[in-house]
This record gives sequence, C-alpha cells and structure tokens, in this order.
Amino acid sequence: MPRSLSFAFPAVLLANLFLAAGPWLVRLSQSEAGIGPVAAGFWRLALAIPFLAFVAWRQSRGRAHPGWPIVLAVIVGGLFFAADLAAWHEGILRTKLANATLFGNFASFLFAIYGFMLLRRLPGVTQSGALLLAAIGTFLLLGESFRLSPQQLTGDLLAILAGLFYTFYLIAVDRARRVMAPWPVLAVATAAGAVPLLVFALALGETVMPGDWTPVIALSVSSQLIGQGLLVYAMGHLSPVVVGLCFLTQPIASAAIGWVVYDERLSAGDGIGALLICAALVLIRLPTRTRPALPPEV
Repeated sequence: MPRSLSFAFPAVLLANLFLAAGPWLVRLSQSEAGIGPVAAGFWRLALAIPFLAFVAWRQSRGRAHPGWPIVLAVIVGGLFFAADLAAWHEGILRTKLANATLFGNFASFLFAIYGFMLLRRLPGVTQSGALLLAAIGTFLLLGESFRLSPQQLTGDLLAILAGLFYTFYLIAVDRARRVMAPWPVLAVATAAGAVPLLVFALALGETVMPGDWTPVIALSVSSQLIGQGLLVYAMGHLSPVVVGLCFLTQPIASAAIGWVVYDERLSAGDGIGALLICAALVLIRLPTRTRPALPPEV
C-alpha cells in the first residue's frame, strides 16, 4: 500500500477530531471574544488565508494549471462552504454541541450516497453493514432531540441546512482533488468563502472585531488549517463513502467536549451509538471481496 494511502485514513480521523472542537470554539468566540457566530466563521477563514496562500504557491510551482473550470468549481464550493459556516455557527448557539455537530454532519450520508453514484453500483454486503451500523448509531446519538425546546429545534434545523451546504462543498473539493494538490484547493475555497461571510456578518449587525483573539485564532488553526487541511489531503486518497462515514466521529468527540465543558450529559444510548459508529468505521475499511476473473476460455 502506498504511504500516502496508508496515512490518509488516520489523517481523516484526526481531521474530524480537530473539526469537532469547532462548536466549542465558536461559543468561546461569542462569550470571550464578543463577536457574532457568522463573524467567527469569517475570522476562521480570513486568518488562515495568508498561510494557505503561501503553502499553495509553494505546492503549485512546477505543476500544470488545472484549468479554469476546475478553479471555478472550487470557488463555487467555497461559497457553499461560507453558507455552511453561517448556518452551522448560528445553529451551534441554539442547540447542544452534540446535536449541532451531529446534524451538521448530515453530509456524512449524503456524501456516501454521492460516492456510490460515482461508482455506479450498489453497496456490497460489508459496506451495507457499515452503513446500517452508522445509521443505527446516529439514531441512538440523537438521544432526546425530538423533545427539544423550539429554540433548540431551530438550531437543529440550521445545522441540517449547513450539512446540505457542506455536501456541495465536499463534492466540489472531491472533484478538484483529482487534478489539484490539496493546499491550492483549500486556499481557493477559503478565499472564496471569506468575503461573503464578512458581508453577511455586517448585514446582520454582528460585532466583527474580537475583544480577545485567543479563541478566534484557535478556531482558525484547529478547524481550518489542521482540520480542513487534513481532510482535503485525505479526500485525494479515500473514497467519498469512507470519508462520509468518518464524519460521524465528530459528534462523538463533540459530545465528549459538551459533557466535560458544559455538563451536557450523555446517556447509555449515546454510548452505544458511538460504539456502533466506531464499528461501522472498522467495517468500511475491510477489503471488499471480489469474485476472481474467469479464464478466457470460460
């Protein structure tokens, strides 16, 4: 197995652990830095642009230009990413951390479906088992979501909308990674999403300048540079099905953060759901059995 491929699966798992801290850091950006949720999304992208632009320039030297249609697709993907962050960050402040991450990763199943559409075939037995375990685990992780207050329900709906936008972003990145290196893809998408977030934050009347830069910088470094950086890298080596199911590790990690920081208690069903999702990740990594080719005379 190539070294890049063997590192891709740990990379996408590590990416999701860093991304899972996003909801907590968004809350800190509001409570400690005094900025709005959409403004937090703007700074998440804006602070990462100089580093991403430099690394992308270094990685692009000596490479052929991918073509403007691909670059335009990444720009459109960045706009969807901005819409995802705006909806998700608003939802984070209106529901539990675990719910915001879980519903925001509604893209997990949509992106997996996209993967099977690319393959033009139905999932095999092992893949079907992994999807079933992931679905049951996700249902258990929902816990008492159906009995939330109207305010929390609004947060859940915003997170689901964010998951839809995130799916379109992931599809654009997946297409671009076939012909582009990871850092140029992330740099273009990040730059494309920053300006719309700033305009939207100002239109909503949010405070944009942070009073404390610590949570804002932590959000940009952990979620955009490390989390998205590892994710975009892994997407060049793993199928959308594997990447999609790996997103479901975020609600597990985010639920743990919510338990420790905000005393958002987990039930036994939450624990069982987390274990089922972990089992699904093991199954999806098992090699697919293929029927041996028949001799030419047969």
